[in-house]
Amino acid sequence: MAFVRSVTISLAIAAVSYAAFTKRVICPDRHVAANRACCALFPVVQNFQENLFDGSECGEEAHSALRLAFRDAIGFSLNSNQGGGADGSILLFNATELQFHANAGIDDITARQFPVFQTTGLTPVGFVHLAGAAPIHCQFMFGRLPPIAPAPDHTVPEPSGKILLISPNVIDVTIPGTPFDSTIGTFDTQVFLEVLLAGSLFPCNGSQPGEVLSPIAGEMRLQSAFVVLGQDVNKMVDCSDVILQPAPFAGPIKFPASFSMADVEQACASTFPHLQTVASPTPTVAPVLGS
Repeated sequence: MAFVRSVTISLAIAAVSYAAFTKRVICPDRHVAANRACCALFPVVQNFQENLFDGSECGEEAHSALRLAFRDAIGFSLNSNQGGGADGSILLFNATELQFHANAGIDDITARQFPVFQTTGLTPVGFVHLAGAAPIHCQFMFGRLPPIAPAPDHTVPEPSGKILLISPNVIDVTIPGTPFDSTIGTFDTQVFLEVLLAGSLFPCNGSQPGEVLSPIAGEMRLQSAFVVLGQDVNKMVDCSDVILQPAPFAGPIKFPASFSMADVEQACASTFPHLQTVASPTPTVAPVLGS
């Protein structure tokens, strides 16, 4: 027991010492960052909150920023010349990449984001991936190399491919803003529960290419179930300090009203967690405003 206490005390002292000697800088606007190179990004993130993300709302513009970052990064291959990955090419070479069939609807996103991009002083790659990281509060690496050419066509998955981050607008243009889960204003794990629920209906007039039955009215399910691709992280600066911390998630996730474990199409033999069901009438999910 004495040995365990000794190890515990040593680890605690090491943690305190590391925190004490971790270099921090105070930026001109009084924000604190681990690297001075990140100081210029704090005003940019504030700019995003005010002028891009609908006043700090997790709404359509936040969803769109994540979609654009994904579309930019996915054009990459280790085995062939299939694009530079997360390099901002979708913004810099938008006249080329927005013509690809799989990028249908992305032109509306770049059109809304471009005026904000011009106010930031960032490179296209810095803008695309900082805007994509900010809404979901994930790591942001600063100092990416710029693109040298557009990503080739057919590197972005079609709706029937194996990627979830595809816009419903690509599947059925008659129902813009149709969400993939029932908690459209919260970045949570609800989608991973609802994709396991047995489907029974389509959100509009029958199946479209790449679409399968959804469990909840107003919700879309795709047939198919990111980001430093192409970049050397050893030559970049971790500027995650600039990403605002969200309010604590009020969770846990729950089955939508009228659903239970009996509706789950479980793929694995592992024990499924015990989840409660929302106490309310059977839901119809509203579309995302602004789509």
